[in-house]
Amino acid sequence: MSETVRVAAVDLGATSGRVMSGRITRDRVEINELHRFPNGAVRAGGSLFWDVLGIYRETLAGIREVARTGPLHGVGIDSWAIDYGLVDRDGALLGSPYSHRDARTDGVAEKVVAEVGAAELYATTGIQQLPFNTLYQLVAARGSAALEAAEAMLLLPDLLGYWLTGAAGAERTNASTTQLYDVRTGEWATDLCRRLGIPWGILPPLRDPGSVLGPLLPEVARDLGAAADVPVVAVGSHDTASAVVGVPAEGRNFGYLSSGTWSLVGLELDAPVLSEAARLADFTNEAGVDGTVRFLKNVTGLWVLSESLRSWSERRYQDVELRSLIEAAADFPPLRSIVDINDPRLLAPSTAADPMPERVAALAAEAGEQVPHSPVAIARCIVDSLAVAYRRHLRTATELAGVSPEVLHVVGGGSQNEVLCQLTADACGLPVVAGPVEAAALGNVLVQGRSLGADLPDLAAMRDLVRRSYDVRRYQPREGLDWAAAEARIR
Repeated sequence: MSETVRVAAVDLGATSGRVMSGRITRDRVEINELHRFPNGAVRAGGSLFWDVLGIYRETLAGIREVARTGPLHGVGIDSWAIDYGLVDRDGALLGSPYSHRDARTDGVAEKVVAEVGAAELYATTGIQQLPFNTLYQLVAARGSAALEAAEAMLLLPDLLGYWLTGAAGAERTNASTTQLYDVRTGEWATDLCRRLGIPWGILPPLRDPGSVLGPLLPEVARDLGAAADVPVVAVGSHDTASAVVGVPAEGRNFGYLSSGTWSLVGLELDAPVLSEAARLADFTNEAGVDGTVRFLKNVTGLWVLSESLRSWSERRYQDVELRSLIEAAADFPPLRSIVDINDPRLLAPSTAADPMPERVAALAAEAGEQVPHSPVAIARCIVDSLAVAYRRHLRTATELAGVSPEVLHVVGGGSQNEVLCQLTADACGLPVVAGPVEAAALGNVLVQGRSLGADLPDLAAMRDLVRRSYDVRRYQPREGLDWAAAEARIR
């Protein structure tokens, strides 16, 4: 390789997108945010959609900025999972992609489970029963004009990569989240698709993280001001897969918490855990980089807090600001109100008729908890409930997998929330190492770098480079609160 590899890392979240300039030398990996833009589902005709053309426009703007400010050796894209676009035989997009929070999948999972059987579904896919998994979205779309006309289903990073290169495919870490992927064979679960009337021919060829999709299309390269031979690399395109690569861990004996809109808490394993106990605990087995398995639980994360903040803002609570709210919540009496943060009633966006703070208060009342009313009380309820959920699910993961992590790494935006990080250490009884914040972008950059010739032969080398490049904050568990009793209150 040259002395320096410089790439564009596109990291897309459900509420914002970022394009980073990533730079790898022999001694350091660095990222620099060059473009950020807001993101969110758009309601139209009674349904929720993603503005994928707007996302693509902003993605191009960010890559263009990376190319303008220095050499560009590669491009990689990661995003949230599950959602997809359909393209026809001419490569045209068949409508805006639905958001996974759209109501069209309501009740679909129960029908599929009744038809296939929960045990068989889990034995094949190893995936947590989330009501909006891609499988259920496609079942909900059966008979639609778009599905009947579709030539290919492309998950969002793959769709953007297709527009950049003309090469259609499905990167494995994201494909494994769809509940259409056979975790035992590492291939599409075509028999399952046939049974459910899903046209399995729309599932594109699978590709491994680190593979090259191809060079930029000539017209795209010209528009970006980039060289015609710049490759687009399939990174761990599920943002959590990239984030786990960017964890600054030593060895494999660690737990991780990717903390953002969603919280994903789990372990990195060599093989899936497909036991009946794992199914009943509703744990998921997703593909990771370099053949690893992400054995984890999806937990409704800081979405509940961000939607509460949005609700208060719309009702003109002018004094409600995130940092000051969390600081005030730190001094509020702990564990006064605990709710099940994974209750499905917290999934939908906050509305004027059904605001998120009132939903949290109603769940507390239903559970016999002290009902929080003020923004500070509700914020404290949310962070306490998150810490309790992390405790429960990390302990369950360790029991199911038969491992005992020595440390919990917290990455993503939630790693900046000092109150939540300390509560997580307290609740889990483990040291918490918080940071780096942009672990997903770092993982994206590292996988690209290896494909482009950087001396990063394995995950250990990548994580060692992260440790040498970034400072982290450590939180030691404190005693004094009865977290076991708090957990028992929401069972």
